[in-house]
Amino acid sequence: MTETDARTAERTLTWDGCLNVRDLGGLRTTDGRRTRHGAVVRADNLDRLTAEGWDALLAHGVRTVIDLRDAADHKPLLPLPQDVALIRIPLDQLAGAAWWQRWGDLDGTPLSLRPYLDECPQAGAALIRSLAAARPGAVVVHCGAGRDRTGLAALLLLALAGVEPDEIVADYRLSEANLRPLWGLLGRPDESAVIAGALARAGTTAEQALHAALDGFDPAALLLAAGVDPAELTAVRRRLLDAPTG
Repeated sequence: MTETDARTAERTLTWDGCLNVRDLGGLRTTDGRRTRHGAVVRADNLDRLTAEGWDALLAHGVRTVIDLRDAADHKPLLPLPQDVALIRIPLDQLAGAAWWQRWGDLDGTPLSLRPYLDECPQAGAALIRSLAAARPGAVVVHCGAGRDRTGLAALLLLALAGVEPDEIVADYRLSEANLRPLWGLLGRPDESAVIAGALARAGTTAEQALHAALDGFDPAALLLAAGVDPAELTAVRRRLLDAPTG
């Protein structure tokens, strides 16, 4: 097993009822640090969690859930534990009709990430403010599949923490294999062919599109312009990063 495979295995979490859960810790930053384990987790639909799944979530230290879906999509199998806070940030709604008219055909592909980040900064600001104010303990960010809205949130957070672009891209792409069983469970066709077609028409690949989304992206400048307080950025970075050594 390579070092990368070992770190991926360490980050992968088994929560009964979910298929695409991983801790965002252990990723390299451009200044030689690592993101902190037990700080932020990305996940797919927590509505499917069984009692055992909720126990595993609590055992990982999660005390805040940030749900990126519309409120109407919240249909949990079991109630939220009493000591876990729920925050809603409906990314689809926050995009607004004009964004969907312009970019909706690219939804579900990496090609939609940079347009969303650039044109919907209020959504990124809401995420950062919620994370900065979250109670002590881990925070789990999730949507339906844990790939698109959650992938966008993870990209923003990891870029803000200064994670190496290759690491951000690799983390995003881990969802591809994880989601193959999901489409059957949902009774929907595998979306990979549709995504591949959109990328091919754009003359790019998933990896290239993700690197393009990160190229020249300055999350701090974007968030400050959206009204995020510098102290909130500092709080989120502190939550995400291990303390510097030496």
